[in-house]
Amino acid sequence: MSASTESQLAHTLGVQERVPDFFIVGQPKSGTTALYRMLKSHPQVYMPEMKEPLFFASDLRPYLNQPLEDPEKRPQFPATYEEYLSLFQAAEAEQRVGEASSSYLRSRVAAHAIADVQPAARIIAILREPASLLRSLHLQRLQEYVETEPDLARAISLEDARRQGKHVPARLEQPQMLMYSEFIRYIEQLRRYDAVFAPEQIMVLIYDDFRSDNERAMRSVLRFLEVDDTVPVKALEANPTIAIRSKRLARISRRAQSGRGVIWGPTNAILKKLMPPRVREQALHPLRDRLLYREPPPPDEHFMLELRRRLKPEVQALSEYLDRDLVALWGYDELG
Repeated sequence: MSASTESQLAHTLGVQERVPDFFIVGQPKSGTTALYRMLKSHPQVYMPEMKEPLFFASDLRPYLNQPLEDPEKRPQFPATYEEYLSLFQAAEAEQRVGEASSSYLRSRVAAHAIADVQPAARIIAILREPASLLRSLHLQRLQEYVETEPDLARAISLEDARRQGKHVPARLEQPQMLMYSEFIRYIEQLRRYDAVFAPEQIMVLIYDDFRSDNERAMRSVLRFLEVDDTVPVKALEANPTIAIRSKRLARISRRAQSGRGVIWGPTNAILKKLMPPRVREQALHPLRDRLLYREPPPPDEHFMLELRRRLKPEVQALSEYLDRDLVALWGYDELG
């Protein structure tokens, strides 16, 4: 059932619709979580507790629903339009309502699906220098235990084989999450939104601006959303890039979190009885993160240079598309 059909059904059932006024559509690893949290703290903005409901990215949902190792962190995606609308029922009438799903930019159907139910929507995209995006995304996939190839160059080179079902990690049912090149088709992604929304409804932020002058970028977002831009905003950093310390320790941790085995099953059951979920989240998870993760190693500069040379045409085209010199901003003019 399409989103528009479900919208009509919701009307018939008498569901109170609070379709979002705006959407943070991506990219991943580019500040969308920080922007979501900062907007969530604004009194004139309502955003649901769930980030990444992903409802309109129906083409990506099959593999975005990959099982996580920690059952308590597994998101319960809204399955119907009625469930999706229920995320926003607590919003007050005078609040701007929004949601953030970083896969909407990559989705081939999300732009049209959003326009079907909310043609007046405001769209916010954040773009990041593509080579650093791919490196950060690769580290994130390793952290999520989705990617098993620790070398970025080889992981990217495996794309064609993985499309044919080869070299796909055993627990990954579909390989699309590891199609790194599909994350950086910037113009193709933006054009899908340009096709269904007016230019004044679309805001494209550059990650460098968001990081270097967070307050200024945030206030421009608030003005774009037509809410009070004088409300104090606190700069945040969310989902920083990290690396796994030990695969063996990570496997042990995953077994412990999922309660697998004769030891971890009873241990987990006891902890759940003794410690409420919030206490476990505040006490045990930070300790686990310190044991499992560390600052990422320095990138392979030779490969990063090669990757930037390969990506330079995309950056040049994006510069022309946005009428901004991203070639110089991102250092592509120094590649020779």
